[in-house]
Amino acid sequence: MDDRKYTIHRIHPISDVFKSVLHYIHNSNDRHSISLVCRRLNELEAQTRKHVTIALSYTSTPKQLHRRFPFLETLKLKGKPRAAMYNLIPEDWGGFATPWVEEVSRSFNCLKGLHFRRMIVKDEDLELLARGRGPVLEVIMLDNCSGFSTDGLLHICRSCRNLKVLYLEESQVIEKDGEWLHELAMNNTQLETLNFYMTDLSQVSVNDLELIAKRNRSLVSVKIGDCEILDLVGFFRFAVSLKEFSGGCFNDQPERYASVALPPWLCQLGLNYITKNEMRILYPFASRLKKLDLLYAFLDTEDHYVLLQQCPNLEVLKTRNVIGDRGMEVLARSCKKMKRLRIERAADEQEMEDEEGVVTQRGLTAIAQGCLDLECVAVYVTDITNAALESIGMNLKNLNDFRLVLLDKEENITDLPLDNGIRSLLSGCNKLRRFALYLRPGGLTDVGLTYIGQYSQNIRWMLLGYLGESDTGLLEFSRGCPNLQKLEVRGCCFSENALAMAVLQLRSLKFLWVQGYKKSKTGFGLLAMVRPFWNIEIIQPRKVIYGEGREIDQPAHILAYYSLAGPRTDFPPSVIPLDSIA
Repeated sequence: MDDRKYTIHRIHPISDVFKSVLHYIHNSNDRHSISLVCRRLNELEAQTRKHVTIALSYTSTPKQLHRRFPFLETLKLKGKPRAAMYNLIPEDWGGFATPWVEEVSRSFNCLKGLHFRRMIVKDEDLELLARGRGPVLEVIMLDNCSGFSTDGLLHICRSCRNLKVLYLEESQVIEKDGEWLHELAMNNTQLETLNFYMTDLSQVSVNDLELIAKRNRSLVSVKIGDCEILDLVGFFRFAVSLKEFSGGCFNDQPERYASVALPPWLCQLGLNYITKNEMRILYPFASRLKKLDLLYAFLDTEDHYVLLQQCPNLEVLKTRNVIGDRGMEVLARSCKKMKRLRIERAADEQEMEDEEGVVTQRGLTAIAQGCLDLECVAVYVTDITNAALESIGMNLKNLNDFRLVLLDKEENITDLPLDNGIRSLLSGCNKLRRFALYLRPGGLTDVGLTYIGQYSQNIRWMLLGYLGESDTGLLEFSRGCPNLQKLEVRGCCFSENALAMAVLQLRSLKFLWVQGYKKSKTGFGLLAMVRPFWNIEIIQPRKVIYGEGREIDQPAHILAYYSLAGPRTDFPPSVIPLDSIA
């Protein structure tokens, strides 16, 4: 017999192989597909899932989530629909964090990060969270949330001593004092991100900010409120690793800011209320800027023209349409690495009266031809043509997010309807995942709606505003869009029955929001889309106060979504479930 020794290798079961592989698969859609193969893979996917995003808090219950994914490390949870950011959803609609906080504190033993978006979070929730998960929480994000005060933040900052991220941007925080920030400064040494941008938090001690920078050497992103830039000299000196800064303000003589030294690695910047007099603070490091937020800057078209020429490495720009077509053209010539462009509408009527401060097809065509790496474009325009949209479809092959709003300022639009331009854009940009088109009556015909359905193979989220001519357009649209999961419709002419039929044809749809439609007296037209696990809510018409006491009538809304949790039980007076009407 041969004296050689043979090694017998154990053959691993296929489930062991998949268990090893699953740790390297992070895309939620891929993991979902794997979980459908067989029961064993479903169990393995549940055991290895580390992150979950729930797009609407009423689509599941906390206990259901824990049973399905018991070993989660991070959870992102969205409450109110996106329309709430524009005051289109009543404040009392819902989205309470309390039941989720209770389950997180009790059951999710591996959880290290929690992200609430557009939810109602109470001080008691934050106290419970700090008491139950404080020592292990590394990420707390209260993103566009409301219902809490600095007392709740005090519990978090006192108990969560391993925080890497504290994020409060655009949340409505009731300010009582600044003690929360002092506790954060005293208790944390691992902080990487601190963000209370666009909140009303003003009782902020510069000494606490300096202490945070001094004790947290890994601090890379800080976004604050309106703190005088001259008072932040010490903070900037200690924040040696800082890459992103937003906030601050300029209230002193312009010449005094020339001596302000910003951190050496800073490449993402947003300075509030900066004017051309202080703009020179940006020049020494403009060439290394990758992200620039000018939404709250006091710069005109000429200022944009001068500044953008000095930013050849810019990848992300947020500004208002005061940039004008001239600014868009210099952006196209000077900033070839652009990936994300967001242009909001002018902040006030005075800016809108600036003849140069408008964006039209001229500016859009320029960036389509000059910034070929763009992945996201969101823009308010005063004029638009089919040719400009065709140029985008021809050139921007990496585009995955496109949003266009046509403003009402100009009555005489050059080239409507935009049917052919939209067809060219959608057929050319086949990587699109998010798409929003908000025009005006006559901007897109039923034929154009049909094109959107035909050429939206990969789009998952869509907003349609004032599009189409009749129910026929909507029904033709709904024959396409095979992967559409979230649809928002505003100001269109569709009937209840057509909306219901469209929902039944959109096989992947999980969420529908409609404001402005042909409402019947009974609402019975919506009954056609009634089915198991599909919640349908009617938000009653209401009056909303905007600006300086200006009252606007808001029409009724339809809100429908898939839910494993069953019908809601916390309806406010403004919301009626469809089954109660039927």
